[in-house]
Amino acid sequence: MTERFDCHYCKETLFGKKYLLREENPYCVKCYENLYSNDCEDCKKPIGCGTRKMEYKGNSWHETCFICARCQQPIGTKSFIPKENQNFCVQCYEKQFAMHCIQCKKAITTGGVTYRDQPWHKECFICTGCKKPLSGQRFTSRDEFAYCLNCFCNLYAKKCAGCTSPISGLGGTKYISFEERQWHSDCFNCKKCAISLVGRGFLTERDDILCPECGKDI
Repeated sequence: MTERFDCHYCKETLFGKKYLLREENPYCVKCYENLYSNDCEDCKKPIGCGTRKMEYKGNSWHETCFICARCQQPIGTKSFIPKENQNFCVQCYEKQFAMHCIQCKKAITTGGVTYRDQPWHKECFICTGCKKPLSGQRFTSRDEFAYCLNCFCNLYAKKCAGCTSPISGLGGTKYISFEERQWHSDCFNCKKCAISLVGRGFLTERDDILCPECGKDI
């Protein structure tokens, strides 16, 4: 008598057929897949033995079922981004969800700067004057344009009547103003004896300021 060689589950003969072993028991391919193969997370059908599959967080997909939720193209081995139980290729995720830089219009994928409630790449947020990046630096604005402090002072700040350097007025900088002229507090000194005149009376002689003592000789 010829010994039978049957599927352990459905008892169909396995002679001349492909079969798989599990715990030393033979199974026909159909039974093995129905009993032991993972079901595809998308189509819910078994993922056949030898079939390429994608796995992510304990779930499995047929390679052709693991697709971008937006463009519906297979993701394959490309990078992807999960969101709200869906998977997106990087390009589609950026188009649909990422903020776009107000300057270059491209997606901001990491970091970024917010200025006047608008998003910028760090490398796009630059000084209107010198074009140097402003991210992480002190800056100010004029007419909605951003400037580093150096450029702003050189372009718009009043000049000190004493040292001729710009008076920024930023960051609590103290200055004295008198008859269309301004001085840094440290520069508001008597022209002759150099005593500070901040909070004191003074006299003027043409473009110079003098303390009352030095002014006696005028």
